Amino acid sequence: MKYVLVTGGVVSGLGKGVTASSIGVVLKACGLRVTSIKIDPYLNTDAGTMSPFEHGEVFVLDDGGEVDLDLGNYERFLDVTLTRENNITTGKIYQSVICKERRGDFLGKTVQVVPHITDEIQDWIERVSKVPVDGKEGPADVCVIELGGTVGDIESMPFIEALRQFQFRVGTESFCLVHVSLVPVLGVVGEQKTKPTQHSVRELRALGLTPHLLACRSAQALKQSTKEKLSQFCHVPAGHILNIHDVSNIWHIPLLLRDQKAHIAILKQLGLSSSVFPALEEWTSRAAISDSLSIPVKIAMVGKYTGLSDTYLSVIKALLHACIFCSRKLQIEWVAAVDLEDAAREESPVAHAAAWEALKGVDGILVPGGFGDRGIEGKILAAKYARENSIPFLGVCLGMQVAVIEFARSVLGLEGANSTEFDSATPHPCVIFMPEVSKTHMGGTMRLGVRRTYFQSTYCVTAKLYKKFLYVDERHRHRYEVNPDMVEMLEKKGLHFVGKDESGQRMEILELHEHPYYIGVQFHPEFKSRPGRPSPVFQGLILAASGTLHSYLQCNLHTSLDVAPAFNWKGPVVDGPAEEESAQDESRFVPAANGFSMYAEELSNGIDNR
Repeated sequence: MKYVLVTGGVVSGLGKGVTASSIGVVLKACGLRVTSIKIDPYLNTDAGTMSPFEHGEVFVLDDGGEVDLDLGNYERFLDVTLTRENNITTGKIYQSVICKERRGDFLGKTVQVVPHITDEIQDWIERVSKVPVDGKEGPADVCVIELGGTVGDIESMPFIEALRQFQFRVGTESFCLVHVSLVPVLGVVGEQKTKPTQHSVRELRALGLTPHLLACRSAQALKQSTKEKLSQFCHVPAGHILNIHDVSNIWHIPLLLRDQKAHIAILKQLGLSSSVFPALEEWTSRAAISDSLSIPVKIAMVGKYTGLSDTYLSVIKALLHACIFCSRKLQIEWVAAVDLEDAAREESPVAHAAAWEALKGVDGILVPGGFGDRGIEGKILAAKYARENSIPFLGVCLGMQVAVIEFARSVLGLEGANSTEFDSATPHPCVIFMPEVSKTHMGGTMRLGVRRTYFQSTYCVTAKLYKKFLYVDERHRHRYEVNPDMVEMLEKKGLHFVGKDESGQRMEILELHEHPYYIGVQFHPEFKSRPGRPSPVFQGLILAASGTLHSYLQCNLHTSLDVAPAFNWKGPVVDGPAEEESAQDESRFVPAANGFSMYAEELSNGIDNR
């Protein structure tokens, strides 16, 4: 196993995660299998209870791990499936060591940061790096490790020391250190300043780690004289000084590294063959397409944390993936949900008017997930506006629950209908607390990770978009669910729940059929969206917002027919492994009378005859 460590200096937020992911992309393009580990020095066990304002979004993995958003970058760039173990935190390390101490594993010795904490960190890295994440058997060839924070932070010192020791444990020929730093330009002087990077490297060297490559962040390309100066004072060859300057889109970053021969320098340090040229044709094409998009599609993001885009990072990426697929240029209109509320008309009339003007000028509306009651009435109003004015709408997690509350109030006439999360005394609880979820502990107690959703009809828009007629596996993160006692009442009025869990009692997907595109999903499809494989429901939103959804579904009709003629649903297997559709138990489905021709005719006529 070979290891590439990515550290950061000067300031946080330089893009270490994207740099580490891009290094992985280039190495993967050289024919190597790559895995990733993110080290976060905070004391939290995981990111699950952290505020989005402090740490950005919480990314959810297949196994239910609530992790740092950089693991989302790794999964999207490398197209791998990571586990909660790939995110190391100080809390996890100390928890593991203390558990061992309580068991008596240390035989009465004094437990200390060195060697017990540092050894635990090294053991964790070695163990996790050998776990395959790409669906193949056997360990990867290279593990890219990102150390969060900046060099010199007190909280990261045990990890720095552990990694200093680690380079000798695995051998210097199996260890490559890439240090990401900032080369600023002072407005008055206009000169690229190298001193911040010099001091950062000096600090790193004083701690026992010497960088093999420098990845310098800058607004413009580095001058040759700047590279030579950095090389002279940082003891790094000029050819190993990489420049990651600002680019039009992040798909260019792996191309920048390739063009600067970063792969050759890294592979040489690791003692691997560097004769293979990185095959990055897809990335080159994607970057060019993204730059050339000119037809805009405007999507309103109606949320609670609109002041910090990292809060909705995966949602933004899913929209971008869908836009590239649909050849549209994404324009996000950030709408603070609280500004849409009636109370804002009196308290902040200017913001209220601006929010409604923005909402009325978009092609589609998206209400993402979230927690808490702030802005909830604004989200309900956004869902109502989309429903009544035939604006394409996608509600994710809380966004789906909001759509149910709005429908109950406006269509069923249930005054005061609400979620028990926001009003425990509501006379009409549309959304309720899940019975199996803990009411005393917050961390790691939600319904998390990949869960299976079974389609209740092969004719629904969502099934057509997924091009699957049995089920779909998506990631979840929620404590509340649609009240099953209200489902029949809602469906009678036209709000159809076309996706349910294996019990048939938990609502997963809703559709409003007399609408261009009105879909809510209890899961988080953004977490599994990939650059080359956009999330189907996000893709559907962009298609509908562009006015091309109907033609897309018609063009894909014959493909769907080849896969799914027509079946009468007999119910899912409750206790069965999550296998591929091709291996599912076909006996659960009975072909409908004249199924194939009937299905084709109904699809062609846009009929959902359930």
